[in-house]
Amino acid sequence: MKIQTKAVHAGDRKPAQSQIPVSTPVHFAASWICSDQAEQDRIFGAEEKGFAYSRYANPTNEALEAQITALENGHGSLACASGMVALQHALTAALIDRPKRVLCARDIYGATIKLLMDVMGPFGVETTFVDTNDLAAVAQNLAAEKAADKFGVLLMETISNPLLRVGDIPALAQLCRAHGAALMVDNTFASPLLVRPLELGAHIVVHSSTKYLGGHGDTMGGLIVSDEQHFETIRRLSRIAGPILGPMECFLTMRGIKTFPLRMERQCRNAQGFAAWLRQQPGVERVFYPDDPQHPDAAVIARMMPDGLYGGMVSFELKGAAKAEVFSFLDRLQMVVKATSLGDVHTMVLHPWIASHRDVPPKQKERMGLRENLVRFSVGIEALDDIIADVQQALA
Repeated sequence: MKIQTKAVHAGDRKPAQSQIPVSTPVHFAASWICSDQAEQDRIFGAEEKGFAYSRYANPTNEALEAQITALENGHGSLACASGMVALQHALTAALIDRPKRVLCARDIYGATIKLLMDVMGPFGVETTFVDTNDLAAVAQNLAAEKAADKFGVLLMETISNPLLRVGDIPALAQLCRAHGAALMVDNTFASPLLVRPLELGAHIVVHSSTKYLGGHGDTMGGLIVSDEQHFETIRRLSRIAGPILGPMECFLTMRGIKTFPLRMERQCRNAQGFAAWLRQQPGVERVFYPDDPQHPDAAVIARMMPDGLYGGMVSFELKGAAKAEVFSFLDRLQMVVKATSLGDVHTMVLHPWIASHRDVPPKQKERMGLRENLVRFSVGIEALDDIIADVQQALA
């Protein structure tokens, strides 16, 4: 099984390909019995490859990590218990030998904002928010950080949650390298089928594997994929911090990855058709989807994303709706699942104002352009006509 994406590097390089291993070992032991103590000593001392303790390494975890390393074309990976712990662990590793300063995209998942401010903030990590679609603003912030010897990490999402902005990763990576900062990208919405940030110059990529990679809403997980520079630190810290994903969850995620390309392609096609239909509806004020020629990041999208593959997420605003009218619309949906997740085979809908971005301060929501009448759809693999029919009757 192969996944191919558009090449976006300079020159005429052919599109990259990754082979997904589909025959994988499964092991569920929490500890290891070793009859040869000299061998165990060598394994603990990292003089020999092997398994001594499952928090350090496990063959089932390694199989999943090999898959995502291949998919993202990285140096190495770590499977974590959730997307949020993957993000926290990756930030900790990236900041360990840098000033504790994060320059974070303004348009980002609400829980990421809470992680930075409420979890990492009390431990001395300072966060500044910037519009990562404004390269001049990013350059200005990075230059100021460097002058103050504060540069650390630039954090962004490939496709932002929930307004689907798309940052210029190659240009941002170039800025980060010029100023000594690490570029970290949450690639959950795009997945490696659409964009591979490490190939574009990013240092670290994170995923919530609960979403498109697992794909069935029945297992939680997070993944970190990094370049060579950061991988040893990520792995070393994980041995003590223990953020790792359990072997059974790794197995279930690998099961999902076997059908990931098929599901994701269908979801992209459905989402594009759904967005096109929404643009014709009188009850819809604005539609957010990356295939729009009028999208503010259209030029970047054309360079970074494969033709016809723009993701499975569609957001739109209900014309003139307050919260009560949004609730009424959502309650009328019959097939679409009202759920606070995404990436499942089922079409799901969420109200960001009360869910994913509930705890974001009102002024910050305003700066993001997030309004109370916005709904976010994760489009599934059902027949497109059925998705449209359900939304049509709810709009009516």
